[in-house]
Amino acid sequence: MNSVSSKQRRSHMRHFPVRLPQALALLLFFALGCGQAAKPGSRESVDQSSEPPAGENIWVAAASDLRFAMEEILSEFRRLHPEIQVEVTYGSSGNFYTQLSNQAPYCVYLSADIDYPRKLIEQGLAEKETEFAYGIGHLVVWIPNESKLDVERGMELLSDPAIRNIAIANPKHAPYGRAAEAALKKSGHYEHVKSRLVLGDSISQTAQFVQTGAADVGLIALSLALSPAMTDKGRFWKVPQEMYPPLIQGGIIMKSAKSPKAAQAYRKFLIGEAGQAILKKYGFDSPDK
Repeated sequence: MNSVSSKQRRSHMRHFPVRLPQALALLLFFALGCGQAAKPGSRESVDQSSEPPAGENIWVAAASDLRFAMEEILSEFRRLHPEIQVEVTYGSSGNFYTQLSNQAPYCVYLSADIDYPRKLIEQGLAEKETEFAYGIGHLVVWIPNESKLDVERGMELLSDPAIRNIAIANPKHAPYGRAAEAALKKSGHYEHVKSRLVLGDSISQTAQFVQTGAADVGLIALSLALSPAMTDKGRFWKVPQEMYPPLIQGGIIMKSAKSPKAAQAYRKFLIGEAGQAILKKYGFDSPDK
């Protein structure tokens, strides 16, 4: 399978620049650990609050398909719970699983599947009763508006000889990548297109590849296709659910959380009526569906 060049990767990352305050915040995060006071203001973090004692804060490792939905969730959570600061880092669920297995000091883990959180429970790093499902994600075929390809052809489109590269998340550590690979195999296109696949480290990077022209088409999360950053910039076709295993997205509260009440307040909001309404807006189905 292909991978994009270092030059391409640098150009993509300019769309989500890493700023010095973010780097310093992350250094402070790993130095102090979960639940300690930290300065707000990183690009991928939002101040939040809750009912527990003033000054409590939690660190969240979140699957990157949550990026835009989470901005709204955190805004509402902050309004209702002004005492808790929530710092969110987005990335690949599998990479977060590896970090958490090695005692990375996140308080809450929001994965793009339920399996990674369950593995951490099996390792004794989280209690079973803190496990929760917060949504069911969906996979779409996405192309930019300027493309002349017909996205309504669905999976058949991917075998079009005019397509040079197809972006999917890396199946080794991204649940959406495994879903994309499963859909390609189910549709009978995998062997034909595997040499044209470009792998994103996360589903958000996969979306960047097709947004910026490093790939002609992408298999990405519906939540990103519906986001303000992409909704007016492209067209998508929803991959039928029967073509890949359900993306039941789940989370846990880590035993290492130093502010468990704050983490529980955040969990309660996420799976409650208000949190679920926002997730539905971004294409997530209720896990109870």
